[in-house]
Amino acid sequence: ATHRDESGRRLIDGRDLAAFSVELAASGAAAGDDVSYTSVRNAFPGIVTAVKLGDVAAQVEIQAGPHRLVSLLTREAVEELGLEVGVEATARVKSTNVHIDRA
Repeated sequence: ATHRDESGRRLIDGRDLAAFSVELAASGAAAGDDVSYTSVRNAFPGIVTAVKLGDVAAQVEIQAGPHRLVSLLTREAVEELGLEVGVEATARVKSTNVHIDRA
């Protein structure tokens, strides 16, 4: 569901957008037919779809188009970045590490 702000722009709640992104990726509709070649320093802008907090560690999932990225980081980092479901963020992948930047 969307709504309009005072300027007439159409808005959607971040949690609704996160759920839609996951559904879209699962249906394959977000996957393109093009093959892309990228370096190890890839940036995947997307939306946070899940956050699991432990006492010290945390797991954050980002849906970036057809890609679901998972990062393990400290709970403190998640809190400092304000990461929660519906927030825009960028996953940066280098080798087997996934770093998350708040958009």
